[in-house]
Amino acid sequence: MFAELNELLGDSIGKPEEGQLTLLCATKTDASFLVHHFLSFYLKAGCKVCFVAIVQSFSHYSIVAQKLGVGLAAAKERGQLVFLEGLKSSCDLLMSGQQQPAGPSPFQFISGDGSNLKALYEFVRTALCPAAGDSSWKCPVLIVDSLSVLLSLGLRPVDVLDFIHYCRVTVNSQLKGNIVVMVHSSDDSEDAENELLVKSLRYQSTRILWAEGLVTGFCKDIHGQLTIIQQSPVEKKAEKDRRRVFQYKIQDKNVTFFARGMSAAVL
Repeated sequence: MFAELNELLGDSIGKPEEGQLTLLCATKTDASFLVHHFLSFYLKAGCKVCFVAIVQSFSHYSIVAQKLGVGLAAAKERGQLVFLEGLKSSCDLLMSGQQQPAGPSPFQFISGDGSNLKALYEFVRTALCPAAGDSSWKCPVLIVDSLSVLLSLGLRPVDVLDFIHYCRVTVNSQLKGNIVVMVHSSDDSEDAENELLVKSLRYQSTRILWAEGLVTGFCKDIHGQLTIIQQSPVEKKAEKDRRRVFQYKIQDKNVTFFARGMSAAVL
């Protein structure tokens, strides 16, 4: 995890907030550092984590997590981390041919009409609902590394939003846990379905972390801009959302943040 980002968000390992839907947005940049941050943060905080990885493999996340001081393999062994490797699950399902899989796959939707995410929801619910008498972990957490990719697999925005709705009811409301999801967006995008998904999720989210590439192009000392939006609750929508803008530089094991125009390279 990145300590500076924790300070900006007001997050604490000792007492992570509960019932939040955090939306991570990426526009013309790779914002995967945000996914790595929340994965390592919640594991270090002692939360039970269900990670639905669609764009990268377990080994990829494990290597990065190791740099951040977290062992994913050890977390899986002790039952703290439930990792669904979407790439592998999809390939196994597609390559099974006429053979019947041993059990229902969470990615069963790719072999149907792409409208039924019930199996994926049941996987999440089973992973995060505590067993009787099990109080080993703090609040449960669901992390999805890219909802936008689900649209490329044939799902409609309404199907993805239904999935998030049921996850919110279970994880946020019933279990008092947190959800972190990543989407990719662009103001000039011609992908109307993806932009509909992004706008709907923006309205529902508790907070938004929006990473954007620099309009001036590549810079070795400033890698992008991060807008942090703390949204007012629905019942207090008359109040203004709190919006803060920072620029950042990604290093090997850290990310540094600074106010716009305040980078040492600029000064």
